[in-house]
Amino acid sequence: MPLQITATDADHPSALLDLCWNVPLEQWPDETLVALPRGISRHVVRFARAGDEVVAIKEVSQWAAEREYGLLRDLDRLAIPAVDPMAVVTGREAPDGTPLEPALITRHLGGSLPYRAMFETTMRPGTVNRLLDALAVLLVRLHLAGFAWGDCSLSNTLFRRDAGAYAAYLVDAETGQLQPELSRGQREYDIELARVNIAGELMDLEAGGSLHPSVDPVTFGEAIAARYGDLWHELTRESVYPASKRQYIDRRIRRLNDLGFDVAEMQIERSPEGDTVTFLPKVVDAGHHQRQLLRLTGMDTEENQARSLLNDLESWMATQDDYAPSGKLTADGLPGARPEVLAHRWVRQVFRPAVRAVPVDQRRGMDAAQLYHELLEHRWYLSEQAQHDVGWDATVASYLTDILPHVPDPTAPLPAEE
Repeated sequence: MPLQITATDADHPSALLDLCWNVPLEQWPDETLVALPRGISRHVVRFARAGDEVVAIKEVSQWAAEREYGLLRDLDRLAIPAVDPMAVVTGREAPDGTPLEPALITRHLGGSLPYRAMFETTMRPGTVNRLLDALAVLLVRLHLAGFAWGDCSLSNTLFRRDAGAYAAYLVDAETGQLQPELSRGQREYDIELARVNIAGELMDLEAGGSLHPSVDPVTFGEAIAARYGDLWHELTRESVYPASKRQYIDRRIRRLNDLGFDVAEMQIERSPEGDTVTFLPKVVDAGHHQRQLLRLTGMDTEENQARSLLNDLESWMATQDDYAPSGKLTADGLPGARPEVLAHRWVRQVFRPAVRAVPVDQRRGMDAAQLYHELLEHRWYLSEQAQHDVGWDATVASYLTDILPHVPDPTAPLPAEE
């Protein structure tokens, strides 16, 4: 059977032909591989360079590879955070004609780390809580989309910095199922698996001396269920308000927006007596701030990064002479510039100059949005100390010397084994 590479939308599928498909993945030469941290997997997984891209390659049966490839494409279509499927390779043979397992190829998620790599330095309880928050949000987003994971765990998740928090990405969709809607039992099954898996993974870290003494694996395993339950309840609960307090509906929608979710459809019913109104968000979409920033600037970021950048953008717009909120006239009695115009001016005059002041080779794998957020945080800290705005020049100079050298680089190669 000839080698076949199924890559429906890969940018450069021909670059995959140069990889060592006639050799078992476990035996690929070091010069082909990229030494990046990887999590625990029941299959052989390696990182390799294909053209200008770093890809993750997993050996698995053809049925499983094609099924997972299809599920990951479905999750991408639904805008669910997951690794990007690139190709399925079948028809692999060794030089002597021995059949080799097919492979699933996904793009490496830049700036991400598996949880074990993050625990190499003993992680404080607050950071563990932020990881669990990110995983709970991911699980809720999957369930809202009708995806039953079937194997929710820290091992099957990648984490990427997101403006002081973390964003969680699904890595392994092998056991998943996509349906129009999940039953309560299906959701509870996923939650129970998550609770047991996370407790076990933390116990494993505890046995290896990589867990903070104050982190109890069982308590933190149970915490994921509580976090999920609170978020699911807030997103899907039915609310009954007095008919005279319709502003409560707006308040509920704003609270959902603050959590990063949009209400795409809602159901509002008035009681027969006319004294109460029942409100139920029917469809809830994640990424409220992401979409708002993308609409204004064309920048595609993580949710918390978008929230941070939007706050800075709004503060900056308020200082512009041609700013007129809500379509009002400026102080000069002239029509104000459209928000999109001001937003693109902010990108050119503020965002890009600040980011470009930090050399690319010193950014520790941070994307532009994360770097700008870090600079904003540092500028606020320095300004609080100085009791006045220190400006960008002083912020960048201090950040380069005092902060950046101590930031771990998730893209740095692992040290060579002795």
